[in-house]
Amino acid sequence: MRRSIDDLRIFYGEPAGALARRMLARRLEDAWGEANNCDVLGLGYATPWLDAFVGARRLIAAMPGRQGVELWPQAGKNRTVLVDDRRLPFAAGSFDRILLVHALEEADDAQALMLEAVRALAPTGRIILIAAARGGLWARSENTPFGHGRPFTRRQLERLVREAGLEPTAWSQTLYVPPWGPLLPLADGLEPIGKHVMPGAAGLILLEATRQAYARARPGGAVATAPVLTPALQPQPASRARRNPAGGDLARSAEHP
Repeated sequence: MRRSIDDLRIFYGEPAGALARRMLARRLEDAWGEANNCDVLGLGYATPWLDAFVGARRLIAAMPGRQGVELWPQAGKNRTVLVDDRRLPFAAGSFDRILLVHALEEADDAQALMLEAVRALAPTGRIILIAAARGGLWARSENTPFGHGRPFTRRQLERLVREAGLEPTAWSQTLYVPPWGPLLPLADGLEPIGKHVMPGAAGLILLEATRQAYARARPGGAVATAPVLTPALQPQPASRARRNPAGGDLARSAEHP
């Protein structure tokens, strides 16, 4: 059973939740920046991060029915909608960016959810899946939402997106600090160390995927395929400077809006 909207709101108001929110925000800033001129969908419980996409053309938070929905943003027009995550109420190709948070772990059918997300993704769109890491301590703590439902390994997420018709293009991890109050202040120091010394201890996995090729009509009417150049996600702490996307890590790119 999914965590309720009240459970999630309470968690992100506590120290552990505030830390998770901040660490994930760094990775997303590296990957997508402000998502300028993009239509962005957050699926699951993504509102703690959607406010950062200030350059987006449109922002929508879709929340599964068994989770419940909250009013967001607090001021202005409401941008949340309660959905059946196996049948999203959006036209095909509606979104340039789709972010899945607290969506996969407790889904009745993760593959059906992914197929719907892919249907709503634009042909050159990009999607980021965020899920509890199977080997991490956060997945073993029932005091956090990441300790409920099914955690994932990187390979399981890669298989999931491939079965939905996408190709993994980049990945990252975060939350190397255990989810115990006295240790949370050590989080910033453990991030750069953890990825080298204890990569299996990360609490969360981020995987970016896209359609690797799209159809391009030739003058004679034949169809060829052309690669969609998608940068990687950097696992280092965020920086507004552009980074080298080599190596398959999450990173921000100047070539994509």
